[in-house]
Amino acid sequence: VGIHTGDSVVVAPSQTLSDVEYQMLRDVSLKVIRALKIEGGCNVQLALDPHSMQYYIIEVNPRVSRSSALASKATGYPIAKLAAKIAVGLTLDEMKNPVTGTSYAAFEPSLDYIVSKIPRFPFDKFEKGERELGTQMKATGEVMSIGRTYEESLLKAIRSLEYGVHHLGLPNGESFDLDYIKERINAQDDERLFFIGEAIRRGVTLEEIHGMTKIDYFFLNKFKNIIDMEHALKANKGDIDYLRFAKRYGFSDRVIAHRFEMSEAEVYDLRQKHGINPVYKMVDTCAAEFESATPYYYGTYEQENESIVSEKKKIIVLGSGPIRIGQGVEFDYATVHAVWAIQNAGYEAIIVNNNPETVSTDFSISDKLYFEPLTEEDVMNIINLEQPKGVVVQFGGQTAINLADKLAKYGVKILGTSLEDLNRAEDRKEFEALLTQINVPQPKGQTATSAKEALDNARDIGYPVVVRPSYVLGGRAMEIVYNDAELENYMNEAVKASPEHPVLVDRYLTGKEIEVDAISDGETVIIPGIMEHIERAGVHSGDSIAVYPPQSLTPEEIDTLESFTIKLAKGLNIIGLINIQFVIAHDGVYVLEVNPRSSRTVPFLSKITEIQMAQLAMRAIMGEKLVDVGFEEGIQPYQEGVFVKAPVFSFNKLKNVDITLGPEMKSTGEVMGKDLTLEKALFKGLTAAGMTVKDYGTALITVSDKDKEEIVKIAKRLNEFGYKIIATSGTAQKLSEQGIKVETVGKIGGHDDLLTKIQNGDVQIVINTMTKGKTIERDGFQIRRTSVENGVPCLTSLDTANALTNVIESMTFSMRNM
Repeated sequence: VGIHTGDSVVVAPSQTLSDVEYQMLRDVSLKVIRALKIEGGCNVQLALDPHSMQYYIIEVNPRVSRSSALASKATGYPIAKLAAKIAVGLTLDEMKNPVTGTSYAAFEPSLDYIVSKIPRFPFDKFEKGERELGTQMKATGEVMSIGRTYEESLLKAIRSLEYGVHHLGLPNGESFDLDYIKERINAQDDERLFFIGEAIRRGVTLEEIHGMTKIDYFFLNKFKNIIDMEHALKANKGDIDYLRFAKRYGFSDRVIAHRFEMSEAEVYDLRQKHGINPVYKMVDTCAAEFESATPYYYGTYEQENESIVSEKKKIIVLGSGPIRIGQGVEFDYATVHAVWAIQNAGYEAIIVNNNPETVSTDFSISDKLYFEPLTEEDVMNIINLEQPKGVVVQFGGQTAINLADKLAKYGVKILGTSLEDLNRAEDRKEFEALLTQINVPQPKGQTATSAKEALDNARDIGYPVVVRPSYVLGGRAMEIVYNDAELENYMNEAVKASPEHPVLVDRYLTGKEIEVDAISDGETVIIPGIMEHIERAGVHSGDSIAVYPPQSLTPEEIDTLESFTIKLAKGLNIIGLINIQFVIAHDGVYVLEVNPRSSRTVPFLSKITEIQMAQLAMRAIMGEKLVDVGFEEGIQPYQEGVFVKAPVFSFNKLKNVDITLGPEMKSTGEVMGKDLTLEKALFKGLTAAGMTVKDYGTALITVSDKDKEEIVKIAKRLNEFGYKIIATSGTAQKLSEQGIKVETVGKIGGHDDLLTKIQNGDVQIVINTMTKGKTIERDGFQIRRTSVENGVPCLTSLDTANALTNVIESMTFSMRNM
């Protein structure tokens, strides 16, 4: 109690309640529901005193909730579907359970397995964010796993998180001293579970850990079982019996290999030699009491396999795992549409995913659903059983793309764009050779495998440069650096460059950023739409406001973009989807990035153009030709109106996170606005994203020296619309010199300073571009954080500020002298 349910680790069915306690809480919940006359879904949260039978009702939500989705996936019982039928007048005893097809919905689900849910947090993106958990939810997503023991269920959930760990610990756990480990256990943050594992590994008693955490001894003993098995594996290297025990506990081959001191491939071979492979059990809502034909499975190391392999040709689609910054529900949208296309073509469609929040993990979507971690080992186990025609990786974001290499080494056929071409798009030298061959320019750039090489490259290219690791999504660890000192700091802190993990160093070009999604069948390339970003290059595409159709491009620029897109798609032998980002600088069009997969803009463009892009791409992957289904090469006809994709941020829930936009993605969602003009579509998009757009009030402006010339025009226009302008001394001086009426506000800490004005509601817009204020102590950081925490729009890009000014102008009468 005290940690938001969305940030809590959840286990089902309950493991520590006695039958008396369980029945009491069940009866209380039913009393509450009946007293409130609930018809449909309802969520009741209760707290139980562990030392008595005293309970407290915390919250009642008379609707389906986040927990409803989890409960539906954990049990197979479709809560929302049945709640909708109740809403139109049916009763539970009139409805058949869709899972069994024989029992009625009034029959409560029963589980013969253990489900674990672990939240996915964004602190790999926001390392300086406050990690302590409380009543304000901070997780961006979650994973769910199913096993026959709690140990198995927990370890499967841990490796589903994609933190790079497969066990109850942290990658660098051995380097921490014991005092620090205990301090982190007391901190009640997102990594507490892993530090508990490390403490047990060091010999800290369960009594001491219980004293610090109040976690039930049942769970602490389960954690200890996992650590004890680690020690046993190390003491019995290569022992087949211990290998079997470890697999039943949910240990991955990678962890076993580490303890056995052999390679992961050797452990795999050892398992194959001794027939140690998982079987797949059905999720049936009734603990096998009734016959069931649900195509919903989980893997475990037992005897009987319940997943019957059909004779049909089948295709496996890999999902995108937990929702996180850079990889959200857009990829699940593409996955579901791909599955529909596979089914329409007469194939059996199989999904592998582990996210209970998604549509793809609804058992009614695919012909078969495997609720399993998206790791090389877990996916290969399914492939070995199902023997599909091939595997599709281009709809599951970077999670699925990163598995392509690993699966191919086992001889698995990757459908669509070949593995060689996927790698060619990421390999700097091969990609540069292609661009030279097809005559498509890109900003000057080089690859570095060490800090020294990165410095040499940057000096050769010329600052500023954009630096980023290869093979990442969401611009993770991407930064614009302006000198040697900043680059050295980046190389030392943000990344560990190596020949296996090179860093890309590119010339930073300022200009209009353009995004294009295209579909290719290997012969014909169609472009459903071109999107223009309001923010210039340097702000991550996921954080930019995208506009369709482009508003300021010349016909020549559009022709060039079309030509370059077709050249790139054909040059890379794309079969399926491709996403390309361009920059239009003063001297022409350059390609910034090519992603040979589905992108986060696919749902946006699909809904605008009514071209089902993911389905069409999947049809191309299965061999259909685009011309045969009525498409001609090139840009497709524009739709009427203007469409805006606006990012949604969660900064108000994440303390100590700087909101300044840059090349690393920070948004957690997106919305769409549509109207006949750009300003009206923008107003709808910004309002839907949670921004309050007022046509009058006070604007606080405080910008860096490089932005002072550009801010003058924006400030002058706001002033003409009736906005009062207040600014810090340097900005105020510049505005005053240009004849703009401006009030100078005091520095932070003084009487009636600018933070106080924001907190008191005296400011309606903040424009702040002090990009160097990244530490908590800096004024710029405090201005931005105070704005967010008080619900005041804070714009860190002058392009966004200019767009908002246009919106305000469209809402107001002119104040200018005629």
